[in-house]
Amino acid sequence: MTAPIRVLVCDDQVLIRTGLVTIIGAQPDMEVVGECGDGRTAVDLGARLGPDVVVMDVRMPVLDGIGATRLLAGAGVREPVKVLVVTTFNLDEYVYEALRAGASGFLLKDAPPGQLLHGIRTVASGAALLDPGVTRRLVGRYAARVRPTGGSPDDIPLTPRELEVLRLIADGLSNKEIAGALVISQETVKTFVSRILAKLALRDRVQAVVYAYRHGLVA
Repeated sequence: MTAPIRVLVCDDQVLIRTGLVTIIGAQPDMEVVGECGDGRTAVDLGARLGPDVVVMDVRMPVLDGIGATRLLAGAGVREPVKVLVVTTFNLDEYVYEALRAGASGFLLKDAPPGQLLHGIRTVASGAALLDPGVTRRLVGRYAARVRPTGGSPDDIPLTPRELEVLRLIADGLSNKEIAGALVISQETVKTFVSRILAKLALRDRVQAVVYAYRHGLVA
């Protein structure tokens, strides 16, 4: 029997936090190891309890969810924790900032329980959770702001085919959709994705999307 997924729940609204704890704790493959209502406590508990996944609200007192995510999963963190951001705001700028801070994905608070549980399992497995539709609209709203002023695709250490795959990832396409667009197998797509992440020293597809935005690869 595999060990349950250890989850830390962080939300300053007691009613919502209690609901999350109840839903997650009822799953046979999950265990709630802690809960809190502010970002600073989230960081402290994350370091002390070593959860597999932190379910993190964005707007919290003392330290907000973005700052807490950066301290738990951001660049330079020796033992990063996987963070699933749960927000009330669809396409709010906080979503983008949370992903930049190191979050492995995000969900909206009005998502059904099944989607939340799927999200926790997905993030715990090491995969990223980024809704393709939201990705497409996110770039439309923030591309101009996040795109750098200098540099070009020629400076990126990827082959032309890998750049093509990275652009499609940034457009929000799944592996199956990329395979269809390029007329290649899904296994080949997976190989390209692995190479891209390795060459760019990225953790997952979410970081790949942010990288593409910041390097002007999305039109």
